Formats: sequence, C-alpha cells, structure tokens
Amino acid sequence: MNEARTVINLEETIGKTFGRRKPPTDPLRVASDMNRLATGLLNASGHKLPRRGVFRFRTHEEADQWMMTMGPEAKS
Repeated sequence: MNEARTVINLEETIGKTFGRRKPPTDPLRVASDMNRLATGLLNASGHKLPRRGVFRFRTHEEADQWMMTMGPEAKS
C-alpha cells in the first residue's frame, strides 16, 4: 500500500521570527486578573454551574427537570 510518509529536512534553516512574546513580570497577578474576569463574565451572564460529581436519576423526566433548574436558562 502507498503510505504517506512525513519528510523532515534537518538541514533547512528556520525562517525569520516575527515578534516576540515577553513573559509577564508578575504571572500570579495576570492569573488573578483572568480569574476575576471569568468570574465576572459568568456572574453577568446569569449562568448557574452544576455541582461537581455524578448525578443519578430514576427517569429521563427527572433528569430533564434537574437540567432545567441547573441549565443556562435558569437565572440566579
């Protein structure tokens, strides 16, 4: 069979790099700001997050009712 093989030229030089990303001076502050932004967006949208874990239901109707109370259309 004809199998496609990847060809890598080890002698080829890497092209020019455009721009550089400078690492943040305080990565913990950046992470904290991102967490605060995500929390703010989640609260502003009105979504409720379901609790973590495994949920077992006796019927599909019971599961659907639970999803309606915990789903995105349920406002806090």
